[in-house]
Amino acid sequence: MSIEDRSSLVFVSGVGRIKEEKPKAERPHGDGIVRIMLKRLGGGKMASVVSGVPLDESELKDLARTLKQKCGVGGAVKDFNIEIQGDKRAVLKAELEKRGFTVKISGG
Repeated sequence: MSIEDRSSLVFVSGVGRIKEEKPKAERPHGDGIVRIMLKRLGGGKMASVVSGVPLDESELKDLARTLKQKCGVGGAVKDFNIEIQGDKRAVLKAELEKRGFTVKISGG
């Protein structure tokens, strides 16, 4: 005797689980200036955050990969911002200016 023979079905909706469609995140429209700021993390760690890059998500990930390789550190893309581990603002500014972006170092 199998489980299907012993079970008694109580409710069937007929459609299964309904997955909510999440709206695709859109890139925020900025003023055309790429800003690099230093973000202090816990434990004395720091991260350089690049914001305002006018690229789509896939192009932004490619740029982040290139910047991580130039700096020799790790990082991530979060909410259309590129986070690079450590204080690498000077290296990031030089590389982004070489690619034709207008760059400002913001914050302290």
